[in-house]
Amino acid sequence: MKNKVFKKVLHNKLINYLKRYPNEKEKVTKTLHLLVNDHHCFKRTNWDGHFTASAWVVDKSRKWILMTHHKQLNIWLQLGGHAEDNNNLLEVALKEAKEESGINNFNIISEEIFDLDIHKIPKYGSNPEHLHYDVRFILQADKLEELSISNESNDLAWIEIEDVLNLNPKKSIERMMHKFVNQFSQA
Repeated sequence: MKNKVFKKVLHNKLINYLKRYPNEKEKVTKTLHLLVNDHHCFKRTNWDGHFTASAWVVDKSRKWILMTHHKQLNIWLQLGGHAEDNNNLLEVALKEAKEESGINNFNIISEEIFDLDIHKIPKYGSNPEHLHYDVRFILQADKLEELSISNESNDLAWIEIEDVLNLNPKKSIERMMHKFVNQFSQA
């Protein structure tokens, strides 16, 4: 029963996201298709594609973004990871943010989806190439809280907002920066 409730919540959040970002219809449609038609969409071993959740973490001044230098992918990214069969993706984003930063206290700026991305993960070890359907939320943390780099990262740092795209200019990061600056940086 609980799984059905959270799947319905995610479905509704995706519909709300589409209303806010109608230009992202193709991506939302593909994500909804996965949610509705693939009963294993929250399992990490579903090589047809599976859900992940991320946290775009900002400080109170909203001038700094917490990013990790991902070991496997060798790029700077927002914090996040696999759903591991948990279909409450906000809960997953919070858990991953805590595990990957060592920070225990986060404020949820919005329970709505901040960003949505579908991206290819290259073959790694025995894991074949597959798709991540990444549902992203925006969180706030205290920049003064001590950081702890996880074993999945090479580095972890608060990055000044104007330097984020210098570290990772990919469209996905650029889109999140644009949304953040236009909707949340002055809040």
